[in-house]
Amino acid sequence: MSETSFPKSSIKVLLLENIHPVATAAFAAEGFQVETVKGALSEAELAVKIRDVHLLGIRSKTQITPKVIDEARRLLAVGAFCIGTNQIDLSYTNRAGVVAFNAPFSNTRSVAELIIAEIVMLSRQLGDRLREVHLGQWRKVAVGSHEVRGHTLGIVGYGHIGSQVGVLAESFGMRVVFYDVSAKLPMGNNQALPTLEDVLKVSDFVTLHVPELPSTKNMIGPAELAVMKKGACLLNASRGTVVQIEALAAAIASGHVGGAAVDVYPSEPETNSDGFESALRNLPNVILTPHIGGSTEEAQEAIGKEVSTVLLKYVNQGWTTGAVNFPQVELPQGKGTHRILNIHRNVPGVLRDINKIVSDRNANIRSQVLSTDTDIGYLIMDLDQDVSGDVKTAIGELPTSIKTRILF
Repeated sequence: MSETSFPKSSIKVLLLENIHPVATAAFAAEGFQVETVKGALSEAELAVKIRDVHLLGIRSKTQITPKVIDEARRLLAVGAFCIGTNQIDLSYTNRAGVVAFNAPFSNTRSVAELIIAEIVMLSRQLGDRLREVHLGQWRKVAVGSHEVRGHTLGIVGYGHIGSQVGVLAESFGMRVVFYDVSAKLPMGNNQALPTLEDVLKVSDFVTLHVPELPSTKNMIGPAELAVMKKGACLLNASRGTVVQIEALAAAIASGHVGGAAVDVYPSEPETNSDGFESALRNLPNVILTPHIGGSTEEAQEAIGKEVSTVLLKYVNQGWTTGAVNFPQVELPQGKGTHRILNIHRNVPGVLRDINKIVSDRNANIRSQVLSTDTDIGYLIMDLDQDVSGDVKTAIGELPTSIKTRILF
């Protein structure tokens, strides 16, 4: 199905933060109105800008707060053109009937390759040698410089990126162990260990690939760093809140931790023109990068395709597969039907009321699927065309309804 009951030329898309042009092209090809903005917008700016927007695309800097959602009178969905979604109030958007999507796969390879490159750099202390040569110093030394082959890499968080890092590390001849809170199928000869402490104790390099959750906040602090092997290195390209930066700096300064590669920080500059401060600056064998783990042209193009595709499937078909804050619903549409999409509060009796509306009008439901979570229910219903408009209006007037659409 490619038609909506709402004229496509009236659907407005706002893309912030330099989202790849492939996304702009995808929405324009559908006939949507597309506006792009190079940077992020403040809460106040976005609250004004979003009032007539149907689809919003952001990256990591734009904050989707309750104030923004309250002003988003026509917003159907938010697309995070990145992996993380902590910049979106997922609970509030859920209750407001606004679907949120992200890009969980597209930058996997880019981040994994960066981690492998940094492991080699830390093992050879290349960051220090680079800086010295640029300063006009010549220190050709082998002491403390090693091959990575034969050393152990510990991966904390064995999801899309963590498992890919394990595959690449193994091809370098490294032994790979990992820890994850849920059971994961090991890739190649990667080996799961029972606890985080087990991984920290045996690893020469520890790389973190976990989401931002209450359980992962400050998960690497003084106690965990003390457990690591003397001289081992820590890498973090996951979330800035996972590592206690001051504790890591102290462990490096003391010589217990042999180095670090950090791409994410508890507090990051808002723009490229802002200054950057960190306790890790100017420490030996420390690689600091400005949150560029997924910042390759290939990854950004793939993210643009991935997120624009799921947003279009939601607008044109009502599919929520891949949503991070919504029940997962996907239903092929039969021929000769209209499709009603209803988001409602998850309270007893809603489906009864909806089915009564349909039966009172002698309508024939061709297919129907309902999925719920704690707060909302999401219904897709395909039914006869001759009564669809009346049914849609009546369902939308139910006190439990949050948002109702019809697709032709």
